[in-house]
This record gives sequence, C-alpha cells and structure tokens, in this order.
Amino acid sequence: MPEIAPDITADELDKEVLEELRSLPGDLANLVGRHLVAAERALEDEDPERAHEHTKVARRFAARIGVVREAAGIVAYRAGHFSEALSDLRAARRLTGSEAYLPVMADCERGMGRPERAIDLVRSPEAERLDRAGRIELTIVESGARRDLGQHDAAVITLQRLPELRDPQPKPWSARLAFAYADALIDAGQTEAATEWFARAMAFDEDGETDAAERYAELTGSVIEDVEEDADYEDDFDDAGAADGGESAATVDEEPEDDAASLAEADDLLGEQPETAGAADGENVADVAAATDVASDEAAGLADEVTETTAADSADESDESDDSDDPDEEDGADDSAAQQGSPAGAVAAPTETPGITPAFIEPNFGDVLDEEDGPAPKRPKADD
Repeated sequence: MPEIAPDITADELDKEVLEELRSLPGDLANLVGRHLVAAERALEDEDPERAHEHTKVARRFAARIGVVREAAGIVAYRAGHFSEALSDLRAARRLTGSEAYLPVMADCERGMGRPERAIDLVRSPEAERLDRAGRIELTIVESGARRDLGQHDAAVITLQRLPELRDPQPKPWSARLAFAYADALIDAGQTEAATEWFARAMAFDEDGETDAAERYAELTGSVIEDVEEDADYEDDFDDAGAADGGESAATVDEEPEDDAASLAEADDLLGEQPETAGAADGENVADVAAATDVASDEAAGLADEVTETTAADSADESDESDDSDDPDEEDGADDSAAQQGSPAGAVAAPTETPGITPAFIEPNFGDVLDEEDGPAPKRPKADD
C-alpha cells in the first residue's frame, strides 16, 4: 500500500465526492478519501504511476462507488493502462449513468489498437447526449482514429466541420483542437499549414497541456525559451548576488582595521627618516619645475615656427587667388562661404589665461586667413 503524506485529509475533496463516500464506514471513507487526494497530488507532480497506485487502493475498498471508479479510470488512462481504464470507466458509466467518459473510453480503444471501435463509440446514440465540450473532445478522438486507419484527408475534414476550429477566442478546448488539427495536417502532407496551426495551438496553450511548442520548434528550427526555467535562473542569480553582497560587506568591515595598521606603520617610517624624506621631496619638486620650464620653452618655439610657416603659405595662396581672373571660382567660393554661414577657414582666436604656458594652448592656424571684406580664398589640396 502506498504511503500517504501526514498533511493529507479527506476534507480536501469536493462536497459531492464526500457525499458519495458517506455510504462507507467512517474510517474506510476517510482512508479512501485520503488516497484519492494523494492520487490528485501525484498527478499535479506529474507522477501518474504513483497516482495509479493510490487509486487502485481506493478501488479495492470502494469498488461500488461511482466517483471512485471514475477516478481510477482517469488515472489509469493517464498512466497508459488503457485496458484497465476502459474497464473502470465502463463501470463508472453504469454506476452513475453519465456519458461524460465516452471520449476517454473511445481514446482507450485507440490506445489498445482498435480505432474501428473508437469510431463506433463516436457514432453511438449515447454520443448525442454529450454537451458541446464532450462533442468536441469526441470529434478530436474520431480524427485520431481516422489517422490510425490511414484516412488522413478524412481526419482533416472531420475537424474542419467544427465551427469552434475558427473561433479566435480562447476556450477550454482551443489548444487541444488546434493541436489535433495541426497533427492531422502533418499526416496529410500539408506541412506549411500545420506549422501555422501549431503556432496557434502554442498561443492557446498557456498551461503546457500539449506539445505544440516542441512540434513548432521541430518544423521551424526555432528555439522556444522556457520562461519558468529563466525565472528559476534569475532567482538563483539573485540569491548568489545577495550572498556575494554579504561577503563584500564583511570584507569592507575588515578593511578599516587594515588601513589603520598601514597608516600607523607609515607614520613610524616617516618619523624615523624625516630629513631624508624632506630632501627627497625638495629635489623632486625642483626637477618637476625644471622639466616644466623646458617643456614650455620648446612648446612656445614650436608654436612660433608653425605660425610663421602657416602665415607664409597663406600669403602665397592669397597672391595666387588675386592673380586668378576666373569669375566662376570666385562665385563658387562665395557660395561655399554662404552655406557655411561664416568665412572659410575662420577660427576663433584663443584667449591667453594667466598661469598657462603655450604648451597647453592649441595653435591657431587660421587667423591669418581672416579677411573682413574680400571673399574667402580657395585653398588648393595639399599633396600627400
């Protein structure tokens, strides 16, 4: 007998189920109820075999209770025990008089390799008494049975007759219906249309009830990210970050002590050799000042040479421009200067700041080209 978690009680069952279990003795009703709850939890944990063990115990003690046989049949179907599931669902049908299990019974016939019997159940008079949701589920089973028989076009047409197939609004059956239609299209050789319907089934299937995402990825070669796995990874990353933050905080707390010890040691060293340190500091300051003066003189000389060279070149260019008699070039220069909104080559002259040597002032290469009245000269391209 499978073990039951201590926190499981029969009170977790629906009132209708508890009412049916009252026909059993008190202790037995509680035992059967707890096994039914344990089976439900096992299904939530995606462990149908463990759920099957619990329902077998419940069926052993309450085989005449319709809800118990129904639960045993559904769980056996989920676990792949189609013959046992069909037997329990037939018994539940006799005990309760409900036809709601007919689609599952027909699918059990398919699972046992008997698609003709599945189609017989679809055509039975009992199928006419199903509600709309039951009829849709039964039509999905019929389409699968047609595919089992090799009637691929008939399987597609069977689902096309349902108006719910074209309903854009999500319904409880939308994901399964779209998935079954895409599956039928694949077997009929209509891969492109099947891809679209797998995508539609994937959009409807928010709870992962079908394999639409995997089938769509196989046909398109795309990668479907698992949002739940990403969320788990982010949680783990946050936890790791919090742990690292705690270690960092501890390290920061330890640092002041180390700094205090280092400063004390430095004070001792400075106290032992004050004169040597002062002399070294004086020499360093003198060296820096001398190096700064030399760099300033060199930079000033370089700036003067560049300015003289630029002035000479600009004067030559001005003479050539005056000798030119081509009016088109002058017009072109005027247009270019007008488009730029200022005379060509004009650069604002920098202002000297006290305390800053010429080494830190960028040379002005364009002030000698500024002309107040005449047009801006056209500078020839320099030869590389």
